[in-house]
Amino acid sequence: MGRPLTRSLKRPPRISGVVRLRLDIAYDGTDFAGWAVQAGQRTVAGDLDDALTTVLRTPVRLRAAGRTDAGVHATGQVAHLDVPAAALPNAYPRAHAAGDPEFLPLLRRLGRLLPADVRVLDITRAPAGFDARFSALRRHYVYRLSTAPYGVEPQQARYVTAWPRALDVDAMAVASRHLLGLHDFAAFCRRRDGATTIRDLQRLDWLRDGELVTAHVSADAFCWSMVRSLVGALLAVGERRRTAAWCRDLLTATVRSSDFAAAPAHGLTLIRVDYPPDDQLASRNLITRDLRSR
Repeated sequence: MGRPLTRSLKRPPRISGVVRLRLDIAYDGTDFAGWAVQAGQRTVAGDLDDALTTVLRTPVRLRAAGRTDAGVHATGQVAHLDVPAAALPNAYPRAHAAGDPEFLPLLRRLGRLLPADVRVLDITRAPAGFDARFSALRRHYVYRLSTAPYGVEPQQARYVTAWPRALDVDAMAVASRHLLGLHDFAAFCRRRDGATTIRDLQRLDWLRDGELVTAHVSADAFCWSMVRSLVGALLAVGERRRTAAWCRDLLTATVRSSDFAAAPAHGLTLIRVDYPPDDQLASRNLITRDLRSR
């Protein structure tokens, strides 16, 4: 008789030093007080840090491409963490199947440990020079709202904002074009000490599909509450309470404008972060740090 067929098993590789990992992450932001760790609050980074610390048996801290606000969702968040190489074997069972992706055991253990509203979709070894925040070229968001008279269907109510008034989407599109490019978006940003509000807004357009209205918003980076504020100002234009010229003139302001309200958080989702080729990561990192320090 031949030997029974079994999957070959191997022990995790021994690695010295510190290993930087890239994590691709999705979450429903409804019950989180945003991404960043806050004392006494449930946050996305807090849940992930706790789970990773438990599995790896060493304190770790994630750094994200974008620190989303309370209630904002993500399907394409990216983060990195540095792990002492000596701690990596803690993520593996005593032996794992040969041929499996390197970090599949860690991915599976996080899937069992994390709550249902946050998932780590993929884990890879980060290339040299990678920094989830500073290496990023641009972030992409979508904002979804419904003008249906009944509001939003229950299955979508956590991710789509019900808007009770008619919107002139063509007027919103015209006003959006005035905002594209490199500008000081102080009128659209909540203030952070020492933080610049100069950003390169690369895409801001609108699509209507029946009662569903979707904004696509992309920039090199966003300051605090910027996307929701842009959408809020443009909704004022869509309701014909403001003009495209008013929206353009907001770019001359030096502080957050009180002439409009930010759109509700739950309609906003971070869908993707773009990075340059691996051999350009380190140089992009330096450029971005220089821009953000001005």
